[in-house]
Amino acid sequence: MKLNYKGEFTMYTLFTDTDTDITPEIAKRYGYKLISMPYTIEGKEVYPYVDFDKFDYHAFYDRLRKGVIPTTSALSPVNYIDYFEPEFKKGLDILYVHFSAAMSGTFNALRLALEELKEKYPERTVHCIDTKGITLGSYNICLSIGELYKAGKSIEEIKQWAEEEVDKYAVYFYADDLKFFGKSGRVSGFAAFMGNIIGLKPIIFMDSDGVMKTKAKCRGRAQSLNKLLDYVDELQEDMRDHRVIIAHADCEDIANELADLFRKRFGDDIKLEFDVVNPTAGSHCGPNTIGISFHAKHR
Repeated sequence: MKLNYKGEFTMYTLFTDTDTDITPEIAKRYGYKLISMPYTIEGKEVYPYVDFDKFDYHAFYDRLRKGVIPTTSALSPVNYIDYFEPEFKKGLDILYVHFSAAMSGTFNALRLALEELKEKYPERTVHCIDTKGITLGSYNICLSIGELYKAGKSIEEIKQWAEEEVDKYAVYFYADDLKFFGKSGRVSGFAAFMGNIIGLKPIIFMDSDGVMKTKAKCRGRAQSLNKLLDYVDELQEDMRDHRVIIAHADCEDIANELADLFRKRFGDDIKLEFDVVNPTAGSHCGPNTIGISFHAKHR
């Protein structure tokens, strides 16, 4: 329960999930409770920030470089009930800011959980905001919503903000090794194989339905990084009034290279932040993936 800018108490709890790249440290800073999205690696199911305190991303992505390919799975309805019911017992509603509902079957489990909770707590509600993204795009949105929550905004005010703004947070990225997308079904196996053979790096973006789509194909790192910035140049809107997020999957050198190119093209007066791709999303994109999220006219 927080006091908002009108001097009223806001009776709700703010949730997000680990697929948005929010860590426990950042969650605490903005007031989020964190839902852990699992992955399985070498036969062991792992829940981020439950089974470990800090994500050792270098060790994780090094295992992938050595040939390990993790898988991911949906939560069960019971998982969601375990997260949400304690808040309902306190008499609090919930605002859940989550990764793209179009990307996972976990949201069917969420629907079933909410139906069961509604029968038991008819006066309580879980409000959802779909970021229509994952990792850095969701992260960018979560930080903005976290600021609104800290300012005491109501659920209705934040949902109105999201209705107008979510589709203006663009995400463009490329994956260095397409075999991970190929294994996860995000890119056909043949396309992934041929892309690696001839050195193509597809530029991928999140559309307004929360689905990953290929925008262009580039050859080599330099062309790919410059192409990412071309899209920023073409689509950006009020960029200096918003964060720009550069995310990487254990390739800090490439992230710094992209940041240097960004500053040369757009100047040093933009709020530029770095982010590390979480392990559950990283299981699909693999190491050396690099991307940028920015405020845009559209996605």
